[in-house]
Amino acid sequence: MNVDIAPSWKNVLNDEFEKPYFKELAEFIKQEYSSNTCFPPGKLIFSAFDHSTFDKTKVVIIGQDPYHGFNQANGLCFSVKNSIPFPPSLVNIFKEIKNDLGKPIPQSGDLSRWADQGVLLLNATLTVRAHQAGSHQGKGWEQFTDEVIRTLSDEKEGLVFLLWGGFAKKKTKLIDAKKHHILTSGHPSPLSANRGYWFGNKHFSQTNAILENQGQKSINW
Repeated sequence: MNVDIAPSWKNVLNDEFEKPYFKELAEFIKQEYSSNTCFPPGKLIFSAFDHSTFDKTKVVIIGQDPYHGFNQANGLCFSVKNSIPFPPSLVNIFKEIKNDLGKPIPQSGDLSRWADQGVLLLNATLTVRAHQAGSHQGKGWEQFTDEVIRTLSDEKEGLVFLLWGGFAKKKTKLIDAKKHHILTSGHPSPLSANRGYWFGNKHFSQTNAILENQGQKSINW
C-alpha cells in the first residue's frame, strides 16, 4: 500500500508508517485489494487527510467503518459519492442540521465540502471488503487512527471533537479535555436516533459558536 497522504500529515505521522504493525497492515491491505473488491478505491483511502490537512483541521468527526456497498465510500466518514442515495445515518445528520440551523437538506451526500473547511471526517478503520462490514477491523487501522487522534490532541489546541455513539465516545481517553472541546451524543443511526439519543443535540450550532468564540471561521454545514 502506497501511503499517499498530505505532506502536513506525513510530517507528524512519519514515525507511525515505519512501525511494524503499520507495515503488516500495509501488506494486508495490498493483498486484500488485489484479491477482493474493497472500498474505498485505493486512491481515496487517505482522502480525509488530503481534504483536511493537519494545519487546517479544527473539527474532528469520528466514524467506525467505511460503507461497504458499491460506489458509496469516498474516504470520508458518513459521506457518500455524488448522486448516491443517502444512507440512513446521513439522512439523520442532515435532518439535525436542518432542525439546528434551518439549512435545507442538500442534494449531495459528498461531505468533502465540510472536509475542505477543516473538518476531519475520520473513520477508525479506513478500508473494508465489499458487503462485509467490519472485515478490516483489528488489522492495525485502529492503532493508526488512535495515534492520529492522540497527535491532534497533543499538537493542537481548541479543536472540536464530535463523538457520536458508544464507539466514538471511547476515543475520549485519547483527547486532552483541558485543551479541546468534546461534544457527545447518540449515533445518528435510526436505532439510536429514534430512541431520542441524536436529534436535538445541536452539535452543529455549538461547534460554530465554539469556533467563533476562538476567533475562527465557522463551518458552512
